This record gives sequence, structure tokens and C-alpha cells, in this order.
Amino acid sequence: MKTALLIIDIQNDYFEKGSMTLVGSDKASNNAKLILERFRRESLPIIHIQHIANSPKAIFFLPDTKGAEIHHNVKPTGKEKIIVKHYPNSFRETELLDYLKGEKITDLVICGMMTHMCVDATARAAKDFGFTIILIGDACATKDLEINGQRVSAEEVQNSFLAALNYSYTTVMFTNDYLKEN
Repeated sequence: MKTALLIIDIQNDYFEKGSMTLVGSDKASNNAKLILERFRRESLPIIHIQHIANSPKAIFFLPDTKGAEIHHNVKPTGKEKIIVKHYPNSFRETELLDYLKGEKITDLVICGMMTHMCVDATARAAKDFGFTIILIGDACATKDLEINGQRVSAEEVQNSFLAALNYSYTTVMFTNDYLKEN
């Protein structure tokens, strides 16, 4: 059993004054930082996922912009792996699966943004590839959504996606509990 931390898309555009501000991004990134610090202290593998938009219609994570940069709370060190992706699923058309297999990683601790999109897509794919996953729920953030003219609050979106992922794809934990138990 070998565990790695997977930090998904904690990038500047998701914060205040960014192009796609999320609800709770500061709190989530501070919690992700605590998990990251633990992995660093224990010299465990850390993988940063960075989304770079490649669609001409994209409004955030544009190439070579401050918004696409990884947020300072979880800024990678020189020895931490960075994988660039262009789709919500961090495995799609990236080296992620080969890298994890090459490092003999069996378990993932996942945190990041947006819960309802990239975190969800990546966690589900990881489970389908056979990984055991702990998702740090309060180290993830999302936004209000809308369907059929009805607003769904970020809190409802967050809780719904965490509950769905906790059902059979991941074990959802919160930062303090994870740090106490692991």
C-alpha cells in the first residue's frame, strides 16, 4: 500500500478577483495546505494537477495567465510532480495513470476544486482504475449552480457531491479528522 496526495486545480482563477470565483476557496485551500504540509513532512508522494484551458471559448485558466497559476497556499516545490490537464478528468489524455502505476501508488488522498466537476470526475475515474480514495471534503470548493431556472447553492452542491462520492467511490473525511487519524 502506497499513498499519494492529489491536489486538483487549486489555481488563482478560483479565488476572489479570479475569473471563476468559488464559494469557500480560501478555507478549502487552507485545509489543503494542512494536508500538503503533512505529506511533505512524511516525504510522501505529492501530485499537483493544473488545468490549462485549450478551448477558444474558455474564460478561465487561460494559458500564461496569473489565473492559471497554482495558488500560493499549495504552490509546488521543485520535487513535487505537476501534471497539466485540459479536461475535468485528470486522467484523460495525461500521464497521471502511468505515473501512479510507475510509482506503485495504490491509495490517493484527493483535495481540490471544483468539487462538482474536476474533483468528481477524477475521483470516479480513480476508483474505476482500482485506487482506494480518501477525499478531504473541506479541502474542496465549488460554486452555485443553476438548473431549469432554479439556483442550487454551493453548499447544496458541495454536500450532494460529497454524499454521492462517499457512497461507493471514496471515503470522505474532513481535514482535522484526517490529520488525527493518519
